[in-house]
Amino acid sequence: MVRKAVILAARENTSVGQVYNGSVMEKLSPYVDIYQEWVHSGNMKQHAEQIREAEIAFSTWGIPEFTEEDIKTYLPNLKVLFYGAGSVQRFARTFISQGVTVVSSWAANAVPVAEFTASQIVLANKGFYRSLFRYKQDNREALSVARMYPGNFGARVGILGAGMIGKKVVRLLKAYELSIDVFDPFLPDAAAAELGVRKTGLLDIFTNCDTISNHLANLPATEGMLNKEHFDRMQPHATFINTGRGAQVVEADLIRALKEVPTRTAVLDVTFPEPVRPDSDFLNMDNVFLTPHIAGSMNREIARMGHYMAEECERYCNCKPLQYEVTLPMLETMA
Repeated sequence: MVRKAVILAARENTSVGQVYNGSVMEKLSPYVDIYQEWVHSGNMKQHAEQIREAEIAFSTWGIPEFTEEDIKTYLPNLKVLFYGAGSVQRFARTFISQGVTVVSSWAANAVPVAEFTASQIVLANKGFYRSLFRYKQDNREALSVARMYPGNFGARVGILGAGMIGKKVVRLLKAYELSIDVFDPFLPDAAAAELGVRKTGLLDIFTNCDTISNHLANLPATEGMLNKEHFDRMQPHATFINTGRGAQVVEADLIRALKEVPTRTAVLDVTFPEPVRPDSDFLNMDNVFLTPHIAGSMNREIARMGHYMAEECERYCNCKPLQYEVTLPMLETMA
Protein backbone atom coordinates (compact mmCIF):
# COMPACT_ATOMS: atom_id res chain seq x y z
CA MET A 1 0.00 0.00 0.00
CA VAL A 2 1.31 3.46 -0.95
CA ARG A 3 1.17 5.89 2.02
CA LYS A 4 0.33 9.59 1.85
CA ALA A 5 3.35 11.76 2.68
CA VAL A 6 4.45 15.39 2.96
CA ILE A 7 7.73 17.27 2.96
CA LEU A 8 8.06 19.71 5.88
CA ALA A 9 10.14 22.58 4.55
CA ALA A 10 10.04 26.08 3.14
CA ARG A 11 10.31 26.23 -0.65
CA GLU A 12 13.65 28.06 -0.47
CA ASN A 13 15.24 25.19 1.48
CA THR A 14 17.91 23.94 -0.92
CA SER A 15 18.94 21.11 1.41
CA VAL A 16 15.79 19.13 0.61
CA GLY A 17 16.91 18.48 -2.97
CA GLN A 18 20.38 17.47 -1.82
CA VAL A 19 19.16 15.04 0.82
CA TYR A 20 16.21 13.65 -1.12
CA ASN A 21 17.83 13.57 -4.54
CA GLY A 22 16.66 11.62 -7.57
CA SER A 23 18.02 8.26 -6.46
CA VAL A 24 16.50 8.64 -2.99
CA MET A 25 13.10 9.60 -4.43
CA GLU A 26 13.27 6.59 -6.71
CA LYS A 27 13.79 4.38 -3.65
CA LEU A 28 10.79 6.00 -1.96
CA SER A 29 8.40 5.89 -4.92
CA PRO A 30 7.02 2.36 -4.31
CA TYR A 31 6.06 3.27 -0.75
CA VAL A 32 4.88 6.89 -0.62
CA ASP A 33 2.80 9.40 -2.51
CA ILE A 34 4.41 12.75 -1.62
CA TYR A 35 2.25 15.88 -1.78
CA GLN A 36 3.74 18.28 -4.31
CA GLU A 37 3.66 21.37 -2.08
CA TRP A 38 6.18 21.56 0.73
CA VAL A 39 4.46 22.32 4.03
CA HIS A 40 5.38 24.86 6.70
CA SER A 41 3.45 26.69 9.42
CA GLY A 42 2.72 29.57 7.06
CA ASN A 43 0.84 27.49 4.47
CA MET A 44 -0.62 24.60 6.49
CA LYS A 45 -4.07 26.14 6.59
CA GLN A 46 -4.05 26.70 2.83
CA HIS A 47 -3.27 23.00 2.19
CA ALA A 48 -5.17 21.58 5.15
CA GLU A 49 -7.53 19.40 3.13
CA GLN A 50 -4.75 17.83 1.05
CA ILE A 51 -2.35 17.07 3.93
CA ARG A 52 -4.70 15.87 6.67
CA GLU A 53 -4.40 12.23 5.52
CA ALA A 54 -0.59 12.31 5.45
CA GLU A 55 0.85 9.44 7.49
CA ILE A 56 4.53 10.10 6.75
CA ALA A 57 6.60 13.29 6.74
CA PHE A 58 10.11 13.94 5.46
CA SER A 59 12.38 16.85 6.35
CA THR A 60 15.99 17.88 6.84
CA TRP A 61 18.05 20.89 7.99
CA GLY A 62 15.88 23.96 8.28
CA ILE A 63 12.74 22.11 9.32
CA PRO A 64 10.13 24.81 10.08
CA GLU A 65 8.82 25.43 13.57
CA PHE A 66 5.56 23.62 14.32
CA THR A 67 3.47 23.78 17.47
CA GLU A 68 1.64 20.87 19.02
CA GLU A 69 -1.58 22.56 17.89
CA ASP A 70 -0.29 22.76 14.29
CA ILE A 71 0.34 19.02 14.24
CA LYS A 72 -2.93 18.17 15.94
CA THR A 73 -4.99 20.39 13.64
CA TYR A 74 -3.37 20.01 10.23
CA LEU A 75 -1.52 16.67 10.42
CA PRO A 76 -3.87 14.58 12.60
CA ASN A 77 -2.94 11.29 10.93
CA LEU A 78 0.83 11.79 10.96
CA LYS A 79 2.54 8.70 12.36
CA VAL A 80 6.23 9.13 11.55
CA LEU A 81 8.71 11.90 10.68
CA PHE A 82 11.88 10.93 8.80
CA TYR A 83 14.49 13.63 9.39
CA GLY A 84 17.35 13.45 6.89
CA ALA A 85 19.92 15.23 9.06
CA GLY A 86 21.48 14.91 12.50
CA SER A 87 20.28 16.49 15.74
CA VAL A 88 16.54 16.54 16.41
CA GLN A 89 16.77 18.33 19.76
CA ARG A 90 15.01 21.48 18.50
CA PHE A 91 11.75 19.85 17.41
CA ALA A 92 11.55 16.17 18.37
CA ARG A 93 9.68 16.58 21.66
CA THR A 94 6.88 18.51 19.95
CA PHE A 95 6.24 15.70 17.46
CA ILE A 96 6.73 12.88 19.97
CA SER A 97 4.19 14.52 22.30
CA GLN A 98 1.63 14.12 19.50
CA GLY A 99 2.38 10.44 19.06
CA VAL A 100 4.63 10.90 16.03
CA THR A 101 7.67 8.62 15.77
CA VAL A 102 10.81 10.63 14.98
CA VAL A 103 13.57 8.99 12.95
CA SER A 104 16.91 10.70 12.30
CA SER A 105 19.85 10.24 9.96
CA TRP A 106 22.27 10.98 12.78
CA ALA A 107 24.05 7.71 12.05
CA ALA A 108 24.60 8.75 8.42
CA ASN A 109 25.88 12.18 9.43
CA ALA A 110 28.22 10.51 11.92
CA VAL A 111 30.11 8.78 9.11
CA PRO A 112 31.89 11.81 7.57
CA VAL A 113 32.53 13.34 11.01
CA ALA A 114 34.22 10.14 12.14
CA GLU A 115 36.21 9.88 8.90
CA PHE A 116 37.34 13.50 9.22
CA THR A 117 38.27 13.08 12.88
CA ALA A 118 40.19 9.84 12.47
CA SER A 119 42.29 11.42 9.73
CA GLN A 120 43.04 14.45 11.91
CA ILE A 121 44.11 12.24 14.80
CA VAL A 122 46.53 10.29 12.59
CA LEU A 123 48.00 13.52 11.19
CA ALA A 124 48.22 15.16 14.61
CA ASN A 125 50.21 12.27 16.04
CA LYS A 126 52.74 12.76 13.23
CA GLY A 127 53.19 16.45 14.04
CA PHE A 128 51.63 17.32 10.69
CA TYR A 129 50.06 20.63 11.67
CA ARG A 130 52.99 22.28 13.39
CA SER A 131 55.57 21.02 10.87
CA LEU A 132 53.35 22.07 7.94
CA PHE A 133 53.32 25.62 9.21
CA ARG A 134 57.02 25.64 10.14
CA TYR A 135 58.29 24.16 6.87
CA LYS A 136 57.66 27.35 4.87
CA GLN A 137 59.66 29.32 7.42
CA ASP A 138 62.55 26.93 7.98
CA ASN A 139 62.47 23.43 6.49
CA ARG A 140 65.25 22.18 8.76
CA GLU A 141 63.47 23.34 11.88
CA ALA A 142 60.22 21.78 10.62
CA LEU A 143 61.70 18.30 10.92
CA SER A 144 62.81 19.01 14.48
CA VAL A 145 59.27 20.16 15.29
CA ALA A 146 57.75 17.00 13.83
CA ARG A 147 60.07 14.86 15.97
CA MET A 148 58.44 16.26 19.11
CA TYR A 149 55.26 14.32 18.30
CA PRO A 150 54.82 10.60 19.03
CA GLY A 151 53.81 9.12 15.68
CA ASN A 152 50.98 6.61 15.71
CA PHE A 153 52.57 3.42 17.00
CA GLY A 154 51.70 3.26 20.70
CA ALA A 155 50.32 6.81 20.83
CA ARG A 156 47.57 7.46 23.36
CA VAL A 157 44.34 8.97 22.04
CA GLY A 158 41.53 10.36 24.18
CA ILE A 159 37.94 10.29 22.89
CA LEU A 160 35.44 12.48 24.74
CA GLY A 161 32.01 10.97 24.27
CA ALA A 162 31.33 7.48 22.94
CA GLY A 163 28.11 8.12 21.09
CA MET A 164 27.57 7.26 17.45
CA ILE A 165 30.48 9.43 16.26
CA GLY A 166 32.89 8.55 19.05
CA LYS A 167 32.36 4.84 18.52
CA LYS A 168 32.90 5.17 14.76
CA VAL A 169 36.15 7.06 15.36
CA VAL A 170 37.37 4.27 17.65
CA ARG A 171 36.52 1.63 15.05
CA LEU A 172 38.25 3.54 12.25
CA LEU A 173 41.37 3.84 14.39
CA LYS A 174 41.53 0.06 14.90
CA ALA A 175 43.79 -0.09 11.84
CA TYR A 176 46.44 1.75 13.87
CA GLU A 177 48.29 0.42 16.88
CA LEU A 178 47.04 3.09 19.28
CA SER A 179 45.95 3.07 22.90
CA ILE A 180 42.49 4.63 23.15
CA ASP A 181 41.01 6.14 26.31
CA VAL A 182 37.36 7.18 26.48
CA PHE A 183 35.49 9.56 28.74
CA ASP A 184 31.78 8.75 28.71
CA PRO A 185 29.83 8.17 31.97
CA PHE A 186 27.03 6.55 29.94
CA LEU A 187 29.25 3.92 28.29
CA PRO A 188 28.74 0.53 29.96
CA ASP A 189 31.87 -1.35 30.95
CA ALA A 190 30.89 -4.24 28.68
CA ALA A 191 30.58 -1.87 25.70
CA ALA A 192 33.98 -0.35 26.49
CA ALA A 193 35.51 -3.82 26.56
CA GLU A 194 33.89 -4.67 23.24
CA LEU A 195 35.30 -1.47 21.71
CA GLY A 196 38.74 -2.25 23.14
CA VAL A 197 39.03 1.07 24.97
CA ARG A 198 39.86 2.11 28.52
CA LYS A 199 37.22 4.15 30.34
CA THR A 200 38.66 6.97 32.38
CA GLY A 201 38.11 10.55 33.50
CA LEU A 202 38.60 13.88 31.75
CA LEU A 203 41.60 14.86 33.83
CA ASP A 204 43.37 11.59 33.08
CA ILE A 205 42.78 12.03 29.34
CA PHE A 206 44.01 15.62 29.22
CA THR A 207 47.04 14.77 31.35
CA ASN A 208 48.19 11.67 29.49
CA CYS A 209 46.87 11.59 25.94
CA ASP A 210 48.82 12.72 22.90
CA THR A 211 45.67 13.67 21.00
CA ILE A 212 42.24 14.48 22.45
CA SER A 213 39.09 14.57 20.32
CA ASN A 214 35.78 16.05 21.49
CA HIS A 215 32.50 14.28 20.69
CA LEU A 216 30.46 15.17 23.76
CA ALA A 217 26.70 15.44 23.30
CA ASN A 218 25.44 18.98 22.65
CA LEU A 219 23.47 19.54 25.86
CA PRO A 220 23.17 22.40 28.38
CA ALA A 221 25.10 20.24 30.86
CA THR A 222 28.14 20.08 28.57
CA GLU A 223 28.42 23.82 27.85
CA GLY A 224 31.76 25.11 29.16
CA MET A 225 32.64 21.59 30.30
CA LEU A 226 36.17 21.75 28.86
CA ASN A 227 38.09 24.48 30.65
CA LYS A 228 41.31 25.62 32.32
CA GLU A 229 41.40 22.61 34.60
CA HIS A 230 41.74 20.40 31.53
CA PHE A 231 43.69 22.44 28.99
CA ASP A 232 46.43 23.34 31.51
CA ARG A 233 47.15 19.61 31.87
CA MET A 234 47.82 19.00 28.16
CA GLN A 235 51.26 17.63 27.37
CA PRO A 236 53.66 19.97 25.51
CA HIS A 237 53.13 18.08 22.23
CA ALA A 238 49.39 17.35 22.69
CA THR A 239 46.70 18.21 20.13
CA PHE A 240 43.08 19.07 20.94
CA ILE A 241 40.59 18.39 18.13
CA ASN A 242 37.03 19.70 18.23
CA THR A 243 34.39 18.54 15.76
CA GLY A 244 31.71 18.57 18.46
CA ARG A 245 30.40 21.95 19.57
CA GLY A 246 32.29 25.16 20.26
CA ALA A 247 30.17 26.01 23.31
CA GLN A 248 31.59 23.00 25.17
CA VAL A 249 34.96 24.77 25.30
CA VAL A 250 35.86 27.77 27.43
CA GLU A 251 37.82 29.32 24.61
CA ALA A 252 39.70 31.84 26.77
CA ASP A 253 41.12 28.92 28.77
CA LEU A 254 42.14 27.03 25.63
CA ILE A 255 43.79 30.14 24.18
CA ARG A 256 45.74 30.73 27.38
CA ALA A 257 46.97 27.12 27.51
CA LEU A 258 48.06 27.25 23.86
CA LYS A 259 49.92 30.52 24.38
CA GLU A 260 51.69 29.29 27.50
CA VAL A 261 52.92 26.17 25.68
CA PRO A 262 53.11 27.01 21.95
CA THR A 263 53.95 23.44 20.95
CA ARG A 264 50.44 22.41 21.96
CA THR A 265 48.03 22.40 19.03
CA ALA A 266 44.30 22.93 18.50
CA VAL A 267 42.43 21.74 15.38
CA LEU A 268 38.99 23.35 15.50
CA ASP A 269 36.17 22.63 13.07
CA VAL A 270 33.73 24.37 15.42
CA THR A 271 33.92 27.49 17.57
CA PHE A 272 31.53 29.58 19.65
CA PRO A 273 30.19 31.68 18.13
CA GLU A 274 30.43 30.28 14.64
CA PRO A 275 32.08 31.52 12.52
CA VAL A 276 34.87 32.61 14.80
CA ARG A 277 34.82 36.25 15.96
CA PRO A 278 36.96 38.55 13.76
CA ASP A 279 38.91 39.64 16.85
CA SER A 280 39.49 36.11 18.18
CA ASP A 281 43.05 35.20 19.12
CA PHE A 282 42.49 31.93 17.28
CA LEU A 283 42.96 33.76 13.99
CA ASN A 284 46.45 34.96 14.92
CA MET A 285 47.90 31.88 16.59
CA ASP A 286 50.36 29.64 14.75
CA ASN A 287 49.28 26.56 16.73
CA VAL A 288 45.55 26.86 15.97
CA PHE A 289 44.12 25.39 12.78
CA LEU A 290 40.56 26.33 11.85
CA THR A 291 38.14 24.80 9.35
CA PRO A 292 34.61 26.12 8.62
CA HIS A 293 32.53 23.28 10.15
CA ILE A 294 33.21 20.87 7.29
CA ALA A 295 33.42 17.61 9.25
CA GLY A 296 29.73 16.81 8.77
CA SER A 297 27.98 15.77 5.58
CA MET A 298 28.92 17.88 2.56
CA ASN A 299 28.27 17.71 -1.17
CA ARG A 300 27.86 14.07 -2.25
CA GLU A 301 27.88 12.92 1.37
CA ILE A 302 24.56 14.69 2.00
CA ALA A 303 22.56 12.19 -0.06
CA ARG A 304 23.67 9.40 2.28
CA MET A 305 21.26 10.83 4.86
CA GLY A 306 18.39 10.62 2.39
CA HIS A 307 19.25 7.01 1.59
CA TYR A 308 19.20 6.16 5.30
CA MET A 309 15.72 7.67 5.59
CA ALA A 310 14.49 5.89 2.45
CA GLU A 311 15.64 2.59 3.95
CA GLU A 312 13.94 3.42 7.25
CA CYS A 313 10.75 4.32 5.37
CA GLU A 314 10.85 0.95 3.63
CA ARG A 315 11.18 -0.77 7.02
CA TYR A 316 8.27 1.25 8.39
CA CYS A 317 6.02 0.44 5.44
CA ASN A 318 6.90 -3.25 5.72
CA CYS A 319 6.22 -3.23 9.49
CA LYS A 320 9.86 -3.97 10.33
CA PRO A 321 11.71 -2.51 13.35
CA LEU A 322 13.26 0.91 12.77
CA GLN A 323 16.98 1.29 13.33
CA TYR A 324 17.23 5.02 13.99
CA GLU A 325 14.15 6.03 15.95
CA VAL A 326 14.80 8.77 18.51
CA THR A 327 13.06 8.37 21.87
CA LEU A 328 12.59 10.82 24.73
CA PRO A 329 15.19 9.07 26.96
CA MET A 330 17.71 9.23 24.10
CA LEU A 331 17.27 13.01 23.88
CA GLU A 332 18.72 13.32 27.39
CA THR A 333 22.17 12.19 26.24
CA MET A 334 22.43 12.48 22.45
CA ALA A 335 23.66 15.46 20.46
